[in-house]
Amino acid sequence: MRPQSHQHRHRARLRRAASVLVLAGVVTLAACSKQQASAPEPRPAVAVAVHADGSGTQAASLPGEVQARYSTPLSFRVGGKIVERRVRLGDVVKNGQIVARLDPADQQKSAASAQAQLTAAQHALVYAKQQLDRDQAQAKENLIAPAQLEQTTNAYASALAQRDQAAQQAALSKDQLQYTTLAADHAGVITAEQADTGQNVSAGQAVYNLAWSGDIDVVCDVPESALAALSVGQTANVTLAALPGRKFTARVRELSPAADPQSRTYRAKLTLDNPGPDVRLGMTADIELAAPANASANQHGSFTVPATALFHDGTQPAVWIVRAADNALELRRVTVTRYNERTVVIGQGLKDGERVVLQGVHTVSAGEKVRAIAPLHPEDFAS
Repeated sequence: MRPQSHQHRHRARLRRAASVLVLAGVVTLAACSKQQASAPEPRPAVAVAVHADGSGTQAASLPGEVQARYSTPLSFRVGGKIVERRVRLGDVVKNGQIVARLDPADQQKSAASAQAQLTAAQHALVYAKQQLDRDQAQAKENLIAPAQLEQTTNAYASALAQRDQAAQQAALSKDQLQYTTLAADHAGVITAEQADTGQNVSAGQAVYNLAWSGDIDVVCDVPESALAALSVGQTANVTLAALPGRKFTARVRELSPAADPQSRTYRAKLTLDNPGPDVRLGMTADIELAAPANASANQHGSFTVPATALFHDGTQPAVWIVRAADNALELRRVTVTRYNERTVVIGQGLKDGERVVLQGVHTVSAGEKVRAIAPLHPEDFAS
């Protein structure tokens, strides 16, 4: 009986050990199942890997307009009624060419009156001089009192001053008569007409606008993101929509030191080299600015991404990057070199092959785990 009892006890111990192992396995499985259920499922995010468009020195491109380097309004220096206009919009004028005239009747009368006053003052001066000579001669013979000589001397000085005043007034009236004729002070082209024949204009009111001949500028407004690619003296390539297939060179002549308070852009003026007669004022231009010499950080080239991918980190443009290591989101600041209709060109901040979120950039947060998926319609995101 003893061997059977010993075997019975041994079998009981084995059953208890097996029960403990089963119970431990059940507990372990339950814990694992609970841990897996608590882990959130990564949310899907539309993202694609970006690749460089070209070399790292790709230029930024800005729209511009052809303008004359100097442009001034033409106006009369006196008021009056316009009786004649000799040039029209688009006419080429020479330096000193008469372009308009006022009715000179009032100025002619004023000039005649001033001339009459000058003649009277000159006669009075002659009489005062003769009287002074007589009194000086009589004073030497002690025939007149010293007080009388002093009065005669004072009368002569007064007549002389009146003559000088009348002469200046006559000269001023003569100038005002000449001001009724408006002449171009430089050679150029008439770009605007701002008054018509028969109209009464005041002194200084613009009648024409004159664009001077000579240097021609291309004017553009530079956004903050492209300001680093621009400096005074820098060369640029310019293409004109009206002259396809032709490329011009220009040099940055002037760069505004402060941004426009409304558009927050900086006005830049570039002077064209050898523009030619077919370059007309007002033509639209496309300015390609070469990248700055210190743009070594942009060694991977530029990247074209949909405009929907652009986000902002404070006031700086940025995009969401899906990290390859853990599929977590990272907000990356970038430099935008060009804004197109549906895309943006990023010059700095991205590397070739990185995944960029294309949609829903305002609904995600930094560090969030995502599952990158391709866009439903890839052609909608093609550049």
